[in-house]
Amino acid sequence: MCHTPLLDASFHAFLLCIDEDLVAETRAGRCQRCGGALHKRRYPRKPRGGGLIDLGRGSHFRLSLACSKCSKRHTPPSVRFMRKRVYLAAVVVLASALRSGLTGSRAAQLTECLRVPRRTIERWRTWWLRDFVKTSFWRNARAQFMPPLLNAALPASLVERFERPDLSLRVVAVLRFLTPLDEER
Repeated sequence: MCHTPLLDASFHAFLLCIDEDLVAETRAGRCQRCGGALHKRRYPRKPRGGGLIDLGRGSHFRLSLACSKCSKRHTPPSVRFMRKRVYLAAVVVLASALRSGLTGSRAAQLTECLRVPRRTIERWRTWWLRDFVKTSFWRNARAQFMPPLLNAALPASLVERFERPDLSLRVVAVLRFLTPLDEER
């Protein structure tokens, strides 16, 4: 079984740095509603997915911005959190990729290792195979890959295509690639 995290606390800290850069890019603009200045806000999160990623100590939060005039919330894309899911984005990607083609007993081991219910992993796989492939993001982005990726093998086929020296850099590349999904509601 998994007794040590696949990705250590420095990986999560690196993702936080990327998120801070994404916030800075959004903050450089103005409020979409009234044109006011944007100020940093942190919203507490209790991310799930322990066992795969060592989050380190301290509180965890989603970085966001709020308008100084109208208080409209602006939530930039994130590589740590995928849309409104409570599980970490890396866990959603890796668990879904690992689940592809597993036998029942191996799936049970994956569930225990990741501390993610089997039904949740199955729901993520369904999302990748049914909903993700219908997004305008994927309909446009899939043209970047030659030969084309196999939709039936997502997200594993996507992770494989990003060739990097190690797993953590490969996952970071995939998460950066997926950030436009946050903007698609």
